[in-house]
Amino acid sequence: MARMRTTKQHLKQLLQGARWRDHLEEIAAGGMSSVGPLFSFLLLGPRTMHRAAAILGATVARLARDEPEAARTVIRRFMWHMNEESGNIGWGIPDAFAECLAASPSLAETYHRILISYIMDLGHDDNFCDNDVLRRSCFWAVGRLAQARPDLCAAARPWLIRGLEDADSLCRGMAAWALGQLPPELMDAPALRRLAQSGNGDVCEIYEDDHIREARVDDLARAALARDKARDG
Repeated sequence: MARMRTTKQHLKQLLQGARWRDHLEEIAAGGMSSVGPLFSFLLLGPRTMHRAAAILGATVARLARDEPEAARTVIRRFMWHMNEESGNIGWGIPDAFAECLAASPSLAETYHRILISYIMDLGHDDNFCDNDVLRRSCFWAVGRLAQARPDLCAAARPWLIRGLEDADSLCRGMAAWALGQLPPELMDAPALRRLAQSGNGDVCEIYEDDHIREARVDDLARAALARDKARDG
C-alpha cells in the first residue's frame, strides 16, 4: 500500500511538472499499473485533468496494441462511469475517452459512436448526458476527436448543430468550438451566425496546447465561422 502511494505521488509530480510530456512514454509503459492513478487525477484541476487524460490516451493506445483486452477494459470503465446507474458523475471521463480514441485507430473505429452518443438527445433510451456541466466536456470530447479523426465525427455534425441551441449556455459555446474542428459545411453557417450575433458573453474554458483559455460563447461561434470561410478559400 505504501509503495502504491509512493508511485501515485511520483506520477502526480511528473504530471504537474512543466516537462510532463517528456515522461509520457515512461508513464504509458507502465500499462495498467499507470491507469489507476491517472484515473484519480481526472478529479484534479482542469490542466492536471487534461494532462492525465492525454497520458491515459497514450497508455491505453499502447495497451490496444499490446494487450487489446486490457484496453477494452479501460474503455468499458469509461462507459460505466458515464452510466447513471453507476452512481458516479464522470468528471474528466469524456476528455480521457476522447484522448484514447484520438491516440488509437482501432479503439476509435470501435467506440467513436459511443462517445458521440453522449451529445445525442433522442428523448428516450439514449446515452445523452443530462448533467449540464459534464455535457460541456462531452462537446469538447467530440471536438477533440474531430481534430484527430474528422472522418469518424461526420455523424456528430447534426448533433453539434443542435448543441448550438442547448439549454446550457456554455454547452452552446463548446458545441460551436467542436463544430470548428470539423471540415467546413455550409449548412452550419446559419446556426453559427445566430449564435455569433447573440451577444452571449458567457465564458467557456477551452483546453488547447496545454493551456486553458477563456472565450466568450459568441466569440467561439465567430471563430468557427471564420475558420469555415478560411478553409472555403
